[in-house]
Amino acid sequence: MISERARTVYRESADHLARRALDALLGAGGAAVAAAHVEAAASEPEGDPAVALGAVRILGADILAPYALTGLPPSEGETAAIGLALGALPPADPPPPAPPEGPEQAWTVAWVDWGLATALSRLGSAGSPAIPVPLPQAPPWCDDSAPRRLPSSPADGGGSGGSVREGWVPWSIRMGQLASLALPGLDGPVHAAARSGVLGLARGATRATLRRDFPTAARITRWLAWLHADGARLPLDPALLTEYIGLVGGGERTALDTAIARRLLGLEPV
Repeated sequence: MISERARTVYRESADHLARRALDALLGAGGAAVAAAHVEAAASEPEGDPAVALGAVRILGADILAPYALTGLPPSEGETAAIGLALGALPPADPPPPAPPEGPEQAWTVAWVDWGLATALSRLGSAGSPAIPVPLPQAPPWCDDSAPRRLPSSPADGGGSGGSVREGWVPWSIRMGQLASLALPGLDGPVHAAARSGVLGLARGATRATLRRDFPTAARITRWLAWLHADGARLPLDPALLTEYIGLVGGGERTALDTAIARRLLGLEPV
């Protein structure tokens, strides 16, 4: 069991890494993200490279956003750092089943790992992660008929194992937890679920904004920005929502999600 103190240490390291990714995306820092973070942890008196590698796994493909949004390949140092992070604690193979059958946190981690490894591979980097990451089970799909109801076996199918749908409130929150997959070059079952759940994502982003849960709102809105870039018709203007969250939201992760959404919407030059 991870202690609360350990959780805080990892969370703070992930926030620092998110700032590095944001600076690289905005052109305010060097191109290196993961490599610079791990090297800094190794050189600081109180730094812990193991925690820094854990932060790489927490952020997932977000650390590659500066590359994914420009098409530039990551450096060999970035590739090595990500490979080391994936190899330090190899992803489960086979991955855990999707919720509600399997543990939600472990399944979410499996998808974040898949996104990190797949993004690195598709960016044409100098090397590939040392540990292959299997494709996790598809997520439940969104049921727009109720906010929380979870039918066990709807007649129209869909979702994990082809049978599970979920109310739009928990579904949109879970999709927000997978926001690191909302990047160019990534596509898979989670993205298919996003395409089928446009209304649920719009409702989820609106609900989180009204509740002033801006981290969740930013993550779900990022999916709306990805859908806009993918050519989907949306029931709201994701640009207005993104700009509002950028003004009132706080925190490094929220700022990174908002900056990525702005790039996906074409609000800032790539």
